[in-house]
Amino acid sequence: MKRLIFSMAILLPGFAFAQLTDSTQRLVHVQGTVNFRDVGGYKTRDGKTVAWGKVYRSADVSRLTEQDLDTLRQRHIHTVFDFRGKAEAGAAPDHLLPGTRYQLCPAGSDSLPTPAQMANYLKDGGFLEKFYGDPTPFGARYKPLFQELLTLPASEAVMYHCTGGRDRTGMATALFLYALQVPQETIEADFTASNVYLAPMNARMFKGMQQLTGMNEEQIKNAMALKPAHLQIMFNGIRKKYGTVEQFMEKELGIGEKELKVLREKYLM
Repeated sequence: MKRLIFSMAILLPGFAFAQLTDSTQRLVHVQGTVNFRDVGGYKTRDGKTVAWGKVYRSADVSRLTEQDLDTLRQRHIHTVFDFRGKAEAGAAPDHLLPGTRYQLCPAGSDSLPTPAQMANYLKDGGFLEKFYGDPTPFGARYKPLFQELLTLPASEAVMYHCTGGRDRTGMATALFLYALQVPQETIEADFTASNVYLAPMNARMFKGMQQLTGMNEEQIKNAMALKPAHLQIMFNGIRKKYGTVEQFMEKELGIGEKELKVLREKYLM
């Protein structure tokens, strides 16, 4: 992983590469999943730091080993939010510590395209742009997480995930970091880092998409890679519908000015 990260230095903007170089502290090394990261350590616009060891993001955790569960125990992860759809989660149930508080938040995920439909969308172009630009499911999907963050005990941590830990999970992370006043370029760097952390998985997925679409590897990679523009589309879609991101948070997530203050007191140092 370290070799892969440094090989990306010439390909990534400064903020994105800086995010990757702290992977020795940020990336949680487990056997049963990928893209498992601590969301802490980022600087806010007013010079504070997001607390380490409180909020984690990940890909599918259905194959965690017993050793991996020890890692969850050591990191006090006993609360998990799953952004997959019902059938998606049912096909690969989370493997978690006994007694974990688990919540499935499937809004917008039960209608995800099949591989054949995805192939058609990729050939038509703009699939991810459309996916990020529709804020309709965001409230129902992310409100349980944000409400839990308000009351999570100081001694505990929370983890959330989807299948790849990139799109639905990336949007949740972007909203969390936005609420803490982390600069947009840092939020985008955390988001696009999934392109590197998921590189081996993506290579297998892209090969399958090539066969289904007839597109070449570079076309598939360009169509599926996470880009800062995707988050910009997401935030612009929210602003178009709600006026401001803050109004969206208050109306759909139950996070108004008072709750924002609580989040910043709990998760900033």
